[in-house]
Amino acid sequence: MSNEEIEKRIIEQYQQDENMMILVFAQWCVNNNLDPFELYLEAYPKQGKNPALLQAIDLTVPKQESEDIPEQSVLGVLQLFGNDDLAFVVSERIEKMGL
Repeated sequence: MSNEEIEKRIIEQYQQDENMMILVFAQWCVNNNLDPFELYLEAYPKQGKNPALLQAIDLTVPKQESEDIPEQSVLGVLQLFGNDDLAFVVSERIEKMGL
């Protein structure tokens, strides 16, 4: 494998992982009767609708069909990908909800 191919695979893997992070966030919101767009826009008011978030929301399932996603898990994946502002908003919402 050439360096270019390795670099391409690393980028693809990162993008897949990032999409999984967005899906975890969106499903956690669904599971807790929260609007993922509302929380996202609260954290990033100037960004508008995020296409990756739109796609992730399409992949969510009703909360009755979903596994529980612990609060620490959603916060951890958000912070892992540098979404500290969104993690802060989620953390505030967790406090308000008493979770």
